[in-house]
Amino acid sequence: MLPLFRAFITSPAVKSHRLLGSLKISRLSRPKESIFFIFLLIPLFSIAQQTDSLKTATNNADKTLQSATQVSGTIKDAVTGKPLPFISVRFTGNAGGTSSDVQGQFNLSRTGLYSKITFSYVGYQSLTKVIKPGQANELHVTLRTSQTQLKEVTVTSTKKAKYRNKGNPAVELIQQVIDHKAENRIESFDYIQYKQYERTILSAFNLAKKFTDSKFFTKYKFLLDTTQKVNGKTEPSLPLFFTEKLSDIYYRKEPSKNIQVLNARKDINIMKFIDTAGLDVFVNRLYGDNIDIYENNIFIINRQFLSPISDHSPNYYKFFITDTIKTDKGKLVELSFTPRAKGDLLFEGKLLVTLDGHYAVEGCELNVNKLINLNFMRSLQVKLNFERLTNGRYIIKKSDVKADFGILKTKGIGINGERIVSFSNYIINQPQDAGFYKGKSFQVIQNPRQQDTGYWSHSRPDTLNAGMAQIYGKINKLENMHAYKRDTWLAATLTGGYANLGPVELGPLGSLYSYDTQEGSRFQIGGRSKPQLSENVYFGGWAAYGTRDKEFKYSPNVYFSFNKTPYYRYPNNYLKVGYLYDVNVPGYNYANTSAQAALSSFHSGKTDYWVYSRIFSVVYVNEFENHFSYTLSFKNWNQRAAGTLVYQLNDAANTKVGGLTTSEVGLNLRYAPHEQILQGTQYRHIVDSKNPIFSLQIDHDFKGFMNGDYAYTNFTGRIDKRFYLSQLGFADVTLMGNYLSGKVPFPLLNIASANQSIAYDPDAYNEMHYLEFVSDHYVGFNITQSFNGFFLNKIPLISRLKLREFLSFKVLYGGLRAENDPLYSPNLYVLPAAVNGANGTYALGNTPYVEAGVGIGNIFKLLRVDLVKRFNYLDHPGTSAYSIKFSLRPHF
Repeated sequence: MLPLFRAFITSPAVKSHRLLGSLKISRLSRPKESIFFIFLLIPLFSIAQQTDSLKTATNNADKTLQSATQVSGTIKDAVTGKPLPFISVRFTGNAGGTSSDVQGQFNLSRTGLYSKITFSYVGYQSLTKVIKPGQANELHVTLRTSQTQLKEVTVTSTKKAKYRNKGNPAVELIQQVIDHKAENRIESFDYIQYKQYERTILSAFNLAKKFTDSKFFTKYKFLLDTTQKVNGKTEPSLPLFFTEKLSDIYYRKEPSKNIQVLNARKDINIMKFIDTAGLDVFVNRLYGDNIDIYENNIFIINRQFLSPISDHSPNYYKFFITDTIKTDKGKLVELSFTPRAKGDLLFEGKLLVTLDGHYAVEGCELNVNKLINLNFMRSLQVKLNFERLTNGRYIIKKSDVKADFGILKTKGIGINGERIVSFSNYIINQPQDAGFYKGKSFQVIQNPRQQDTGYWSHSRPDTLNAGMAQIYGKINKLENMHAYKRDTWLAATLTGGYANLGPVELGPLGSLYSYDTQEGSRFQIGGRSKPQLSENVYFGGWAAYGTRDKEFKYSPNVYFSFNKTPYYRYPNNYLKVGYLYDVNVPGYNYANTSAQAALSSFHSGKTDYWVYSRIFSVVYVNEFENHFSYTLSFKNWNQRAAGTLVYQLNDAANTKVGGLTTSEVGLNLRYAPHEQILQGTQYRHIVDSKNPIFSLQIDHDFKGFMNGDYAYTNFTGRIDKRFYLSQLGFADVTLMGNYLSGKVPFPLLNIASANQSIAYDPDAYNEMHYLEFVSDHYVGFNITQSFNGFFLNKIPLISRLKLREFLSFKVLYGGLRAENDPLYSPNLYVLPAAVNGANGTYALGNTPYVEAGVGIGNIFKLLRVDLVKRFNYLDHPGTSAYSIKFSLRPHF
């Protein structure tokens, strides 16, 4: 939101580091405040969302608090006097409660008249205090340990003992935990069901006092929460995103099925320029959607961390027995662990392990050290608590993840977040009817938007502090403010790329200007309609002009939505009728709109092959909830060569062809199981996961229909998958293949995807020239390995730069049958020759095209540089064995 702009821009940290350049914005905006949106939530900008407003009405929050019993204070160890974190604090006789933070401070408030409060934690004697019901109480308590103290042993040595796994009792114990993982996991039950409560909050903190006291911020000052603690320090914070959910979870072991039924949800999103649904997916992914300590790897902060009880954890962690604890439920051992290499994606912390023969985890605390190779993260803390069932088994009770982020490591404005998940009402091995498990994996009741304050007060397993309890009422007031509506409009325009003008939007802004050798400077303006104009019919399009070719280009489109959903939202079910006149390099695959990015305006080598296209298209798109989709299309395409590209027949006279027309029907099938989407205003962003994506495209062209010149059929298949390799990072693998049946000239053959821009393209061949290779059949294999700094983290001094390594390898193998080769078959177009500075076009031969690259990323947390080597076909004019490519993208 715009009030945060000035806090960031005016902070000394930002000024001293010269992070910002100038940005010209209309007089309506404040330039300094506007630039902040580029940096506030760097990972969130990949979403670039459209507003998904959620109205809340909770005007009774303050009245509810007046009848609540409130207790706050500190908890310390009775012997050492040190603060005690994670102590359970509950009103006696009530299931709701909270826990102390890392400074031993707590704040508990709940509707009702409670006279007693209990403090408890494994290894400490429980303590109950009398309080004044219905009032604010402040307590400072001390707890005494309940464990049998081990006798102190002093060991002296002239040199530090070397850590070893062999003969280490801590490693022997962790191996027992590893060996018993299968029986202690929740999946060991045949059937299980339970209730799940989720709460997530994001807040901006470390706001400069000069900013919060400024005249500019006065109208928003009521939003500040003065009760939040970040790293043990209480300071004013600005809530940005808050959500609560209640669900029922059902699990069946054989055949495996997991069903979530969402019963209620309530959320607010101050950042209206970011889609609420997409932000919810992103934040859950960021803070660990489902943290399982028994998994070999834990996915959190968009990275894969090795669990301290993974199968091979002793190879990466050091373990130490630091305490033995006796409780009324048995003896526990406290195991501390730390990474062998500080920069790797590993945790440090503690485990509480049972000694009842099951070697289960009773509790754990996971932290990371400051040397870890993660960007923008200032701290991370994961706390998992388990409860003992009547059968002696331990099962997850609560997950609490806290993390805060900032551009700079210790200074300037930051984003603090916490995600709490509570599990209750476990029912073991009592299956539902067989038909129930045939239902969808994710189900939502008819009206999950529960707005009633009383409902949530009695349904959530713990208590909101005073600041959180007032959020809903404050946001209701905020959304009625004219200044807020204006500021979020500006933010949505800058981040989403479209300017909202009521029933229509102008954009995308990223295509306003670009440059190429054919058009010169290209200026483009476009727009689209919104549901306010019509939920069934949508309009979109753009117009562009090139200063060198002096040609107007355009693309009007109309969409008929059958599910009253805009064509740029998920899921789609629409019919589109459109027309396009544009220019691009041969082999360019036109989408619904032209999106020439300014970054792609800069090229290496000569780019003088161009094609002007006129395309009339009718497209039907239908997407299903299981992420299977199909697209039926008809396209009449007339293309005309430009630049040094010439279409001419291989007859004796080399007859020039003025244009080429095709009439094509197509079917596209796509299946992406368990896919998650971050919905943007222009593009969808697929959440990277281990699940594959399958696609198949079939096109058939008719000769003679609407002036179609040729008849042929083209089949193209593709599989994309990411393989997570734990500490070695991940590998993105693509396997593709194609076969074209029929006789066609080279513009209709498969033109290999080349990239002559200075920007690195992971899906193209970065050392190949445009229109360099054509084929009528091929198979391709691409792999990019991202090591996340695994090797560079081991090099002294270099490790402090937190660089990351990349390897890429691409192979394209195929050929051109004689019937489609103009050297052997008549009535075809001559392949462009390498004359007058042109690079020429060649049939892909028996030798596969091969290129590989090595890259260094995370330079200044933003830049990646790749050195790409081409291994063959180096005799082609204009080719080089090496090139350097760049890419700019912030990553965690």
